Amino acid sequence: MPRRIAPGQKLVLASHNPGKLREIEALLRPHGVDVVSAGALGLPEPEETAPDFAGNARIKALAAATASGLPALSDDSGFCVAALGGEPGVFSARWAGPNKDFNAAMAAVNEKLGGTEDRRAWFVAALCLAWPDGHTETFLGRVDGSAIWPPRGGKGFGYDPMFVPSLGQQTFGELDPEVKHAVSHRARAFAQVLASCFGGAAPTFASWPGSSGPPFAARAGIGGPDKPGHDVEAGP
Repeated sequence: MPRRIAPGQKLVLASHNPGKLREIEALLRPHGVDVVSAGALGLPEPEETAPDFAGNARIKALAAATASGLPALSDDSGFCVAALGGEPGVFSARWAGPNKDFNAAMAAVNEKLGGTEDRRAWFVAALCLAWPDGHTETFLGRVDGSAIWPPRGGKGFGYDPMFVPSLGQQTFGELDPEVKHAVSHRARAFAQVLASCFGGAAPTFASWPGSSGPPFAARAGIGGPDKPGHDVEAGP
């Protein structure tokens, strides 16, 4: 049985990324959870040594839950490009360098792509809930699309301005926050968190604005590293 987070319970957001914190706080706001960031508690950022998003999310959530004595929710996500063998992938933040310069990171992606016609790309988000006893619940979401150049829009963060989702016309950097929160990779993972650990409805996703395609379907089943779905690991 999945563990539940009760309304009013305190939850640590195990991220030091301001953009991710804003998105996760917005997603949690309607559910009556008392959230505090790892940064506000003075918790250090653990070294991310796993080869996949799910593993790194577990590292961060377990570190925050152990240090705080509270349940913790972490996010590990990244931008993946087919023609680059899935890069930047788990190293998406590192491509931006110590100054977190994502304009430089996007330029590096475009330079590596060169003249290739294959612009398939996707975002992956792994959300992990961890408890101080070591129990974890991990959820993964993915959204597919294309890498474009030049980047467009200033409403998102990271690689958002160079990503146009399938069936969409605007980049993630052009979408209003409430629209992105409804259809992004992080929203897909979060919908699974709600269904399993907050007693929410089953995941459903709206169509992209301006698209004539069908609504996105929830993806199920772990099946391997970074496959969308839900995984549970019991504590010792």
